[in-house]
Order: sequence, then C-alpha cells, then structure tokens
Amino acid sequence: MDQTTMEADVVVVGGGAAGLMAAGRAAERGARVLLLEKMEGCGKKILVSGKTRCNLTNAADLKTFIAMYGPNGRFLHGAFSRFFRSELLAFFERYGLATKVERGGRIFPVSDDARDVVRVFQKYLTEHRVRRLLHARVTSVALRPDSLFVVETTGGRYLASSVILAAGGASWPATGSEGDGYALSAALGHTIVKLRPALVPLIVREQALARSMQGVSLRNVRATAFQGEAGTIDAALAPPCDYGRGESKKPRPPLIESRFGEMLFTHFGLGGPIVLLLSLAVVDALERGPVSILIDLKPAVTREQLGKRLQKDFNDFGKRKIATIWKDYLPAKMVGPLAALSGVDENKPANQVGAAEREKIIDVLKALRFNIQAPLPLAKAIVTAGGVALDDIDPRTLMSKKVPGFYFCGEVMDIDADTGGYNLQAAFSTGYVAGENAAAFAAAKNRS
Repeated sequence: MDQTTMEADVVVVGGGAAGLMAAGRAAERGARVLLLEKMEGCGKKILVSGKTRCNLTNAADLKTFIAMYGPNGRFLHGAFSRFFRSELLAFFERYGLATKVERGGRIFPVSDDARDVVRVFQKYLTEHRVRRLLHARVTSVALRPDSLFVVETTGGRYLASSVILAAGGASWPATGSEGDGYALSAALGHTIVKLRPALVPLIVREQALARSMQGVSLRNVRATAFQGEAGTIDAALAPPCDYGRGESKKPRPPLIESRFGEMLFTHFGLGGPIVLLLSLAVVDALERGPVSILIDLKPAVTREQLGKRLQKDFNDFGKRKIATIWKDYLPAKMVGPLAALSGVDENKPANQVGAAEREKIIDVLKALRFNIQAPLPLAKAIVTAGGVALDDIDPRTLMSKKVPGFYFCGEVMDIDADTGGYNLQAAFSTGYVAGENAAAFAAAKNRS
C-alpha cells in the first residue's frame, strides 16, 4: 500500500449540509469515516443560506412538504419516514441550538446565525471522530475487483468499503458546488438528468423598461407565467389564486404558473421571491417555446373596480396631472416608464383623459407584460434542478442500484424544492439515511 493511501469504512465526498450529516451519522453508527472537502472549510453553503440566517426546515405538514419538490417529492417518503423535521430539531437541540418558527412556517436558529449551525456539525463530527481533509478535490471514484472503492483526490488516494456522494449541485460555485458530483456519478454508469437553474432571476427582452425601474420592490402583486409571446396573451386568463408547486390546482395551457407576493425589478429583468418560485417552470417552458410573464400590480381589485376608482380620481382631482394621479397607484420610479408604456401623456390633466386612455392605463396596471429571454446562468441560481436520476437510487437506503456500496444524498440527486427550508431538510434527511446505510454496508462487508 503506498503512502498516500488511507483506509476508511466510509468516505464522504463533500462537506455541505448533506455530507456533514452523512459523515456524522455513519460515524455514530460505528464506521471509520473520512470526509473529503475541496474547499478550505465545510458548510460553505449553509453559511450563506437564508441570507446567512440558515432556514433549516419548515413547519408544514408532510403532504405539503412532499408537494414542494414537485413530482420527484415521492422519492423522499423513505428518507422522511426515517429522519424528518422532529428528529432534525431534536438533533440541533441535543447540541444546544434553539430554533424558532417564522412567517410561512420557516424555521431558523434563534440566534439568526448560520455559523451556529456549522458549529453544531463540527461538534457532531468531532464527537464521533470523523476525519476531515480540506482542499481535497475528488477526481475519480472507482470500484476495484475486491469490492473496495478507490477515491482519487488531488492530494492522495483513499480506499473505502463504501462511498457517499454529497458533492452538491452546480449553483453557487463559490461555496464549492461546481457540479463535480455529476461527472463522478456518470463515470460509474449513472444517468444525469439535464441540469437547469432553479430559484433564479429572469432576464427579459424588455430590458430598457426593467432597467428604468431597477431597484423597485413590489409587495402584494401577482406574477403569472404563460406559454406564448406577451402580446398574444389574454390578460383575463391570469388566475386569482396561486398555481405551482405545493398547490392542488393544475394549470391549463397557456397558463404555466402564478404566484402572489413580493418581487423586484433589476437591470436585466425580474427578481424577488415570486419570480424565483416561478423560475424553474419558466426555464422548462422555454424549451417548448416563447414564455411571457404578466404582472398584475393591483390584484386585490378587478379590472372594473380599478376603472371606477380611476374615474373617481379623475373626476375629483380633474386639474391634477396624470403623473400625480399615477403616484397614488405606483412607486414614484415606475410612474414615468409606465405612463410612457400606456401612451397617455403624464402631463395631461386628469379631466382630459378619455375612456380609451383610461383603459390603456388599466391595461398596464393589471397586466404589465414582459417576454422572458432566459434565466440567469446556473451559477447564479440558488438551487440546481436535475442531477443523478432517481431511478438509479434505492429510495429506502439511497444506495445506487448500479454500484453496490455507493450512496447519494443532497442536491447531487434530481431533487429540488421551493424556498422555505425544504431543500435543507431534504439534504439533512438524505444525508442521515445515506450515512446510516453506508455504515451498515461497510460493517457487513468487513464481517464477510
């Protein structure tokens, strides 16, 4: 055996949320564990998640939870039945981390500090004697004829009875998620479902319009995505309720998805919470043809109600300029651009606005139209959609169906969810189950 070889029962590739949990659990079950992390420290993505506050999980019931992952959510039933929210919170409590529930069921550390979460895992791994090697980029994983895995890194070669791949996705590369795990998986014969950006801002064709409103943040608006050019969509098709992951109603074409809440304008297009939620459905729909988003700036009122309110304002404040009236309906930075879009002179006195011009104003307020050019690149997304095909993985144990002793957990698999703590819960749950089963596999192999 050469000097660069270190033996372990279980080698974990990647020190993110899933890998840390997997390494700790495997060691807790008695395995000798080696954790390989290519960055200078573990938990990089944990540290930036939830705007550095770390949204650990969500208080939603199991059915709602599963729905947040779309059709692939069914795969998680096995992992969640073994280790779910109550077990996760008990784990953190065991290491002194108190948690709290906030709006939307989001669960955070009471300290609002993601560093405290990483500290918990440092204690967990230290307590169970997990060996950690940093700056250790894995370049290949191979299975020898004697059923031992050879894990090659930039700094050495390591033998193990089982391997857990927790290499993350391909978004946020500064945290170490550069897509390494997909090449390692493919080299062992696994299918990789096409990678796409999820929870990502969207670039619009009307960039000059978006740029003119850059930085404006809107609350209580509705964004609806449609298949088709913006100018061809009947605004009456925009629903009064949400359609998307976690919602029971299924959209009918050309409707793709609809969300109510907060959004913002950027120099390239659209961002903010509801746009991020829409984004994966939009990305997938762009493969089929043009996609547009209609924004209802006044979703609390119908078109008819808005028309009556506008007419009353025109009558009551007839000598005011239209621009002044607009400011009662919109943030100041939007008035000029949207007045120009409506074609109604913003300096015109309100009492000179005719019925046709009023309808144009209503059109803009109830259906501000954008054509989607593309999402931002995958590296700019919060989450990677796609990954190792779930058909290649046993949902009960998370072991590969193609390579015995090779396990998966976290974002490297074809699982992604909406915001709200769902992605981290999936990482922790799958890490726990993969660690437990990899340890059991290694123990059985060592006995034979």
